[in-house]
Amino acid sequence: MSNPGISIVGLTTSEKLNLMERLWVDLSKNPSDIPASQWHGEVLAKRLKAVEDGDVEFVDWVDAKRRLQQRYQ
Repeated sequence: MSNPGISIVGLTTSEKLNLMERLWVDLSKNPSDIPASQWHGEVLAKRLKAVEDGDVEFVDWVDAKRRLQQRYQ
């Protein structure tokens, strides 16, 4: 799996982040190729139940971002 011709040791943080983004874009093209772990399915099921039971409140992104900015300024 490891390719000795590819090394990330000498990359800057910016270059590593760029590489991560490029990997994510490539992996996202075929999401069905990425197996989901059991714990992830359990977390999603728990969250879906909370939605169905009315135990959670949704906030639109603009409002959530504003609240976070106010909290951490």
